[in-house]
Amino acid sequence: MAHVELSLTEVFAPTTRTPTEPGCDNIGRWSATVSSADEPCLLIDAEARVLAVSATGCELLCLGRPEDLIGLPLLDGGLRLLDFTANRGELTDPEIDKIPPLLALSSGRLARGLLRIEAAAEDTTDATVDAISTPVLADGAVAGSLTFFSEV
Repeated sequence: MAHVELSLTEVFAPTTRTPTEPGCDNIGRWSATVSSADEPCLLIDAEARVLAVSATGCELLCLGRPEDLIGLPLLDGGLRLLDFTANRGELTDPEIDKIPPLLALSSGRLARGLLRIEAAAEDTTDATVDAISTPVLADGAVAGSLTFFSEV
């Protein structure tokens, strides 16, 4: 049996303020991170406007170019969400409010769920993605949500 020993000689204590303290630009930091991320991810503000989206996120969600989406409401940027029925109907407003990026905003908690995204071209199939969202805090209040996507 292997033996592993761990010892800590110095405790690391950050000297900067925590991201939720007044005056910290948590949204700005996440925006820069999401914009340059290799992973499919999205950052929206408290009004559900797109602040940042990765190039791979745009590709997975069939949204076009990231720079064309900045400042637009999430659902006005071309994102078409479908239900999981055989009819492939568009989601209704009460169902849309429950998608992870919006649920994280309204609940202030982690949210996870599957999304069915309508394909951009007729010759491709709809995408099913797993979305995991977390609220982003600024000055102690929910200022947006950060979502990571994974194709299913």
